Amino acid sequence: MRGRAPVSHVSLSLTVIAALLGGVGLSTGAEASPGPAVSSPGTSGFQSGFDGASEDLTAWSAEQRRNDRERRAHRLAVTPAAAPKAAAASNAPNAAAVPNATAAPNATAGTSALVLYDTTGPYGYLGELYAMAVANLAGHFGTVSAKPVSAYTPGLVEQYSATVYVGSTYYGGAIPDAVPASFYQDVMATAKPVDWIGDNIWNMANAVGIENFKTKYGWDPTNSYFSTNGGVGNINQVVYQGQTLTRKFPAGQDGGVLHPALSGAGYPQVTQLAQAVDGTTGATSPWAFRSANLTYVGEIPFAYVSEQDRVIVFEDLLFDALAPATPARHRAFVRLEDISPDADPAQLRAMADYLASQHIPYGINVIPVYTDPKGVYDNGIPQTVTLAQAPDVVAALQYMLQHGAVLMNHGYTHQYGNVANPYTGVTGDDFEFFRAHIDAANNVVYDAPPAEDSAAWAQARVSAGLAQFALAGLPRPALWTTPHYAASAADYRVFGQNFTARLERPLYFAGTLGGGPVNAARYIGQFFPYSVKDVYGTTVLPENIGNYEPVPINNHPARLPADLIASAKANLAVRDGVASFFYHPYYDVAPLQQTIDGIRALGYTFVGPMDLAN
Repeated sequence: MRGRAPVSHVSLSLTVIAALLGGVGLSTGAEASPGPAVSSPGTSGFQSGFDGASEDLTAWSAEQRRNDRERRAHRLAVTPAAAPKAAAASNAPNAAAVPNATAAPNATAGTSALVLYDTTGPYGYLGELYAMAVANLAGHFGTVSAKPVSAYTPGLVEQYSATVYVGSTYYGGAIPDAVPASFYQDVMATAKPVDWIGDNIWNMANAVGIENFKTKYGWDPTNSYFSTNGGVGNINQVVYQGQTLTRKFPAGQDGGVLHPALSGAGYPQVTQLAQAVDGTTGATSPWAFRSANLTYVGEIPFAYVSEQDRVIVFEDLLFDALAPATPARHRAFVRLEDISPDADPAQLRAMADYLASQHIPYGINVIPVYTDPKGVYDNGIPQTVTLAQAPDVVAALQYMLQHGAVLMNHGYTHQYGNVANPYTGVTGDDFEFFRAHIDAANNVVYDAPPAEDSAAWAQARVSAGLAQFALAGLPRPALWTTPHYAASAADYRVFGQNFTARLERPLYFAGTLGGGPVNAARYIGQFFPYSVKDVYGTTVLPENIGNYEPVPINNHPARLPADLIASAKANLAVRDGVASFFYHPYYDVAPLQQTIDGIRALGYTFVGPMDLAN
């Protein structure tokens, strides 16, 4: 294999949230997926909830803190939601979006989740992005329905196993409360589990009566605030199930964690589930807590996330609401990445021999056509090689399949045209289904889908790739991983139509839940600790601890075996979670061995990719 300079295969390493608006600045280190919330190349770091628009997250958090101060000073007037018109309720836009109502891979019979979200205010679009993140996770357990909270109708919570409300708009002042009074009343009356994330729980207490709320739940939201002593502090850790998880925000973008005012003696006990820790003062406070049917999470945990982030708490808490009898189980998975006709057969066989000696099933992500259209790695001479033209590589792949490997499809050429996108234009280096560039600060920036992007265009590339596998005498892959994890909503649906499952960290675009046109400039990136049925209707298998990357790249530090093992340890907090990572076979076997030994020592059992769906 040619000596290639390290490139960041953008890995969405930290992304879950990617969000939004038009060009995302990423940086991470190996297979990517943004997420403004965005993440980027393959190593770890943190990301904003907005795609390139960190100024939006800064403005949103400033508004959150300002409204919190106004509410504390009793100056935040809240206009209640207007009573819904009977006819309008049934015809409201997005009134019953059911994006992933097919059975989830691990679904319990009859398990269903209702996800409600805010859509009003200058940052109302965030509500749908966060709701997609919740809906995807809930898709691990059963069917999911999602709708704006403003479209809620009386009694709806009783139709689902559990309800999750994502409060991303802090109602008050010029923004009337969009939450119907019936939702507040139904939460109070139901015995069904309700998970409430973020804002507006104080409006519920006012609507149902503060004393009534305290009598049922044991705390007073109207005296609970995100700030203490004039600021939101420096909460940089969350402790849960014996694991210390990270919480990192750039300066000025932390909206805070709600500090509950517990009611004390004579009221129901509030159970603290996770604890927030202030890195400056050492002060602790509940980050998530439960009483009666209500679980409250003190912030929306989808902005600026990493493989060891506090989002892990929410990923596990969903079991309490949707599958409380789930026993503990910790599985691991490894895949070998970016194998093309240009690969070194000896290196592939060495990896196969090591993994077989350890009785470890694994995935091999194969790119069926290698191309270097500008001759970057061949003295300016363009080169294209198919699998059929690389019989030694094909023989090595067949050897791997005979020794525990599962064949996976990793794009058609894993690059785009004859342009740098964003690195060299060479297979394995660049994006295939999304355009990107590197900015002056050395960040990978997600731009947009290619101009010619469409379902037909994506299908043509998938079909061409599958044809190359057949011409080489290899089986048809059942699994797909999007090059650098980035594609359009139309592309992801095409991939889902051609493969049993995707194994990656996808992007989710605004407009998806409503079933209308999607906004390709606003999206969230996400990775999962377990298999899900996502809002595109496809089973997505987890890749949640990143990859080995021995050198820093694009403002992301190196990611060594110890880092992968630490991420696997953090994910032990998910009671039925997976530690899934990938490794490039052009590296030595030794770091792979160190990583596998460390993950096994934590109690994980390695399984094959299709086992992850069970």
